[in-house]
Amino acid sequence: MPTIPAPEADGEFGLIRRHFTRPGHTLPPQAVLGVGDDCALLQPTPGHQLAISCDMLVEGRHFLPDADPATLGHKTLAVNLSDLAAMGARPLGFTLALALPAVDDTWLAGFARGLFALADRHACPLIGGDTTRGPLTLCVTVFGELAPGSALRRDAARAGHDVWLSGRTGEARLALALRAGDDWALAAGLDPAQAGACHRRMDAPEPRLVLGQALAGVAHAGIDVSDGLAGDLGHILTASGVGAELQIDALPVAPALERLTATRRLECLVHGGDDYELLFCAPPEQRARIEAIATQAGTPVTRIGRITAEPGLRWLDAQGAVQTLPGRGFDHFA
Repeated sequence: MPTIPAPEADGEFGLIRRHFTRPGHTLPPQAVLGVGDDCALLQPTPGHQLAISCDMLVEGRHFLPDADPATLGHKTLAVNLSDLAAMGARPLGFTLALALPAVDDTWLAGFARGLFALADRHACPLIGGDTTRGPLTLCVTVFGELAPGSALRRDAARAGHDVWLSGRTGEARLALALRAGDDWALAAGLDPAQAGACHRRMDAPEPRLVLGQALAGVAHAGIDVSDGLAGDLGHILTASGVGAELQIDALPVAPALERLTATRRLECLVHGGDDYELLFCAPPEQRARIEAIATQAGTPVTRIGRITAEPGLRWLDAQGAVQTLPGRGFDHFA
């Protein structure tokens, strides 16, 4: 991000006024009071529970310095909305905290454009936040609501449940390797359309909110795939005190990944991060209903395995033999 000094007379409040206050914009009914006061005021639906999540994006760790600001604005909110989707919650609003090395109005205008385009699409208004000078860091806290007892919780998987995956995994991991110039990714020889699809999955993920809300009360356990399918499923297994058997051949594969070696393809599918798909567990008797929900939501889902009473995650090939897979998921402190 270019280092353009902030005009002292304008400062923090001028930045907020120019880019994050929207004159004439009407807040949705749940946002009683938004940007500009000491606190925002939200009015959840009577009888509902609040769902709250916070995610941080740090330059050099979660995005590259030359990231397109509009796309980054989209992703900053999308990764938080994905957490609401994973619980089956409806968005109410969000706060934004920004640390900026300097004020760059062109960059901020693009960032705000991408941020608000996604926020408006899901009726999730910006209701407050903070700004300061520092290394470029973007932090959103998102608020949602859902009916009591309907949340997709990590501790709710039970032996015999099906394991489902929305969409497909791995393309964002391949995009990262392409951007880094890794030999194994370049050797795949992707055409521009395939490479572009991978980069879009990494840079502008789509939170599965419609699907997640429809699954509330139908599926039991859920999580969004942000740090890799195997690692994120592991959180469900640990919280629920169960294990799982997954079918390697059941994993949906994007055309770009079909050009990789088998080992690299599995690494992307199983351990790649930044997918923001939903991984969820439900009783077998809900299969037809889940498929109908997915069709109505316009998001494909695939049944990839089952929950077992025996702890641990086991990967099975087409013959039912247990396989050892390479690599591991993303770790923020590794």
